[in-house]
Amino acid sequence: MTRRREFISLLGGAAVAWPLAARAQPTAMPVIGVLGPGSAESNAFRVTPFRQGLNESGYVLGQNLMVEFRWAESQYDRLPALAADLAQRQVAVIVTIANVASLAAKAATTTIPIVFTAGADPVQLGLVASLNRPGGNATGVTFFTTSLEPKKLELLRELVPAATVIALLINSTGPNAETTLRSVRAAADALGLQIQVVNASSAREFDAAIATAVGQGARALFVGADPLFTDERDKLVPVIARHAIPAIYSFREATMAGGLMSYGISFAEVYRQAAMYTARILKGTKPLDLPVIRTTKFELVINLKTAKALGLTVPQSLQVAADEVIE
Repeated sequence: MTRRREFISLLGGAAVAWPLAARAQPTAMPVIGVLGPGSAESNAFRVTPFRQGLNESGYVLGQNLMVEFRWAESQYDRLPALAADLAQRQVAVIVTIANVASLAAKAATTTIPIVFTAGADPVQLGLVASLNRPGGNATGVTFFTTSLEPKKLELLRELVPAATVIALLINSTGPNAETTLRSVRAAADALGLQIQVVNASSAREFDAAIATAVGQGARALFVGADPLFTDERDKLVPVIARHAIPAIYSFREATMAGGLMSYGISFAEVYRQAAMYTARILKGTKPLDLPVIRTTKFELVINLKTAKALGLTVPQSLQVAADEVIE
């Protein structure tokens, strides 16, 4: 059973069915490209609210819009070629998922409008000149994931107060790895905690990374905000469960998959906002006239079933503060 303050309905399987339907439609319709580092299956939770946002803005698949998806299947080095392919096809807009895809699209074209979703500062990434005046051909939604790291560390300590040594799982090939590392270390120093860094750059490395963390004495795990860990959550969460280490994730989808706890932005809100900007561009607005949106909707999700399996008692204060409690 799931308790929530807000209920968001997501239509399963949309990421798979949608592009197949789109390819059967007449080519006179505008075509947008969607570029992501994961897979269609792992991104259904993103695609569904994006599709709903387009519908709310007057764009309905098969009636007045077509979509071309390009998925890197968690192989980041494929993104530049996939972005170049969308650019060569002269799609009307390229919508990007995560920093790595946004950077690939930006490198592929200076003329096709880009609507990005970025978990890091898009100015520092070089996607825009400023948040209020993006300039160039890109705008979108940012959620400054690394700014949430101190709060996540505090939540993990509250749930597992005996854990003075905490492992930080990062993907060293991701563009926000160093920023995440600095942010978590600074927060750990302030809380008197010791951080041990372990790396996984593919799903094949999950087991070794978690085993190393446990072997080095970590009593809890902080999973960094990287699309690899979100897209491959169905592989990562069971590995962490086998090693019986309490973990906090960046997004609710991992907790829904059996993870212990998550704190991060609402993807449903982010992709609804991205869809609205995509629709405005399709209707003639230029990206440079659309300030970057900084989303402010965050969600704390706790899985009581997982906590019980780990022998943890979730404080009532955390349960009350949670936006969603999975029982």
